[in-house]
Amino acid sequence: MEEKIIKTEYSEVMQKSFIDYAMSVIVQRALPDARDGLKPVQRRVLYDMHELGIRYDRPYRKSARIVGDTMGKYHPHGDSSIYEALVVMTQDFKKGLPLVDGHGNFGNIEGDGAAAMRYTEARLEKITQEAFLSDLDKDVVDFAPNFDETEKEPSVLPVKFPNLLVNGSEGIAVGMTTSIPPHNLGEVAEAMKAYMLDENITTKGLMKYIKGPDFPTGGIVINQDDLLEIYEKGTGRIRLRGRVEIEKGKGGRTNVVISQIPYTMIGANISKFLMDVASLAESKKTQDIVDISNQSSKEGIRIVIELKKEADADNFINMLYKKTRLEDTFGVNMLAIAEGRPETMGLKQIIRHNVEFQFQTATRKYTTLLARERERKEIQEGLIRACNVIDLIIEILRGSKDRAMAKSCLVEGNVTGIKFRSRESKIMAAQLNFTEKQANAILEMRLYKLIGLELEALINEHEETMANIYRYEDILDRRDSMAQVIINDLEEIRRNYSRPRRTRIENAAEAVYVEKQAEEMEVCFLMDRFGYARTIDMAAYERNKEAADAENKYVFPCKNTGRVCIFTNTGQLYTLKVADLPYGKFRDKGVPIDNVSNFNGEKEQVVAVESQTSLNIYRMIFITRLGMMKVVNGGEFDVAKRTVAATKLLEGDEVVNVAVLLDQKQIILQSAEGYFLKFNVEEIPEKKKNAIGVRGMKLGEKDGIEAVYYTRSGAEQMIEYNGKPLDLNRMKTARRDGKGTKVRV
Repeated sequence: MEEKIIKTEYSEVMQKSFIDYAMSVIVQRALPDARDGLKPVQRRVLYDMHELGIRYDRPYRKSARIVGDTMGKYHPHGDSSIYEALVVMTQDFKKGLPLVDGHGNFGNIEGDGAAAMRYTEARLEKITQEAFLSDLDKDVVDFAPNFDETEKEPSVLPVKFPNLLVNGSEGIAVGMTTSIPPHNLGEVAEAMKAYMLDENITTKGLMKYIKGPDFPTGGIVINQDDLLEIYEKGTGRIRLRGRVEIEKGKGGRTNVVISQIPYTMIGANISKFLMDVASLAESKKTQDIVDISNQSSKEGIRIVIELKKEADADNFINMLYKKTRLEDTFGVNMLAIAEGRPETMGLKQIIRHNVEFQFQTATRKYTTLLARERERKEIQEGLIRACNVIDLIIEILRGSKDRAMAKSCLVEGNVTGIKFRSRESKIMAAQLNFTEKQANAILEMRLYKLIGLELEALINEHEETMANIYRYEDILDRRDSMAQVIINDLEEIRRNYSRPRRTRIENAAEAVYVEKQAEEMEVCFLMDRFGYARTIDMAAYERNKEAADAENKYVFPCKNTGRVCIFTNTGQLYTLKVADLPYGKFRDKGVPIDNVSNFNGEKEQVVAVESQTSLNIYRMIFITRLGMMKVVNGGEFDVAKRTVAATKLLEGDEVVNVAVLLDQKQIILQSAEGYFLKFNVEEIPEKKKNAIGVRGMKLGEKDGIEAVYYTRSGAEQMIEYNGKPLDLNRMKTARRDGKGTKVRV
């Protein structure tokens, strides 16, 4: 074959390839179909189970067998995604209507994963068999070749109700995402019936039947007034709360019991909620908690928080709504594949697509059934005719040499070669004109069919067939009749499988939490060289002053209602509330400062830590590695943001020293190459925090400030340099912006 080179722009090739990839992910992987509400992997798993005969009334089969068969025949994208889809379809806490009956450990609401697929077993749920797969043999949907064209798979399952609404869906595609909440089956069925009876019904009219989402975990939707807009646009935010009850506890205490959680809390978020509640107690946000216990079981969620006798339970519950995920939001984006392309749809559009699909599948179903009944009618009429001339047919069969000769006589009246007992029989045989199908049925008929009761049953069967033909023709000819059939199916599904609503819909007022103001007191801030910080009582510090100063890098008094400022070598300022730090005994362990602030210790180093109270009174000195320096009014660092720039730096520069300006008289700068420069602190000008500052020392090309020292009146200042003592007080005082003196010891 001759080689052909196509010249084109690389960007065009990349653009086309990415668009093809994106559409493949959107249509073939991540988004559900608006008609059956299933993603391709879910559809393939259910169809494969149907093909394997793993019905609801048959024994369970290993999940590994289902996953392997699905992957080999229909979904060659890895076993983990297939098994995950199977697991989710069994979980009644995620799906409003589970589609697979799981046997074994399929995970739980608290986030524990399912056992490996070799341990678990599964089979179809009864509703899946009846409402999703029962009509596949009636040519109701198109079948397409699988990935290697060795099998056929349905392009969509003939689901008899809006599964997209009942079970909802979540998925992330390329550049788009879907998030559809589950709804109550009974309400959805009633809304679909209402639409079929009046296609001009509004979204508001449909919401008379569908009150709102119905999450498997229950809970309370608290923004009912927003639901109409959400259902009209297909996007919005639903606010959810857990259901909380107040019970009497032991010793006159009050128990706050959480019996239902928001849908967004399922999984690991339950453990996080318990940790958040414990954190509220540890950080002294509340002192009402006595004990927390998770008493959840297979019967349902039960989280018990025991409060003190004098605690205000209502205020505590409002604090949980404010400070934890007991109140959360569910982002709605009702995006699905409609007519081959992704579309964001409102409630009415989803129901309209489903109703149109129901009429399409019903038309194909009853067209197939009508064709079968007409074929059955033809055969029945042939057999009834044959019974009336059974003696002649027996004579034809006995006189024929082979099946073809007998069939030719029955169909065409060809009597050539057939031996008859009388001339009358031959004349009658020549007048026979059975159809091909009738002739085959006659030739295959057994003798017991000649019994009188069998003949009577055949006549009754023919009458039933004629009634079916009349019924099917009426359904196909009149839309009202077909609509009634669809409504009857919906009503049967609703009657057999619907359940009471679990989620309450209401308009709730904003949770108002009155935070108890802590009594202001002076505490001592301690932070060790590993970045663990805590506060202790000042009396405890005085008792352990020597050990506290030796074991910690930063020690200073502050108010428990105040803030602490952390300065880093990159010129950033991080603030944290003192109340966020643990307060306890001297030997208690602190918490890493990056747990209670935005500080990231991986890239930055702490240069100084000071109380915001002292900064508001005093000024700060900044020294950088390239010798830039300035004095800044400490009040400039009293900011609301948790992270701001504390100073401006030249490219490649970093902060090496930050100090509160108190009684320092002179400053000594030490460079990496051993130069020392001593001058008066008064020479450092005051600048704004966003200024670079002035040069404090002339440095060589590769030199930089390595250490900074201060002298105070009447105080000795000795340091160790190159292993020998150096008295800074005896060093000669110079002027700022000098080169300094090389020290050799």
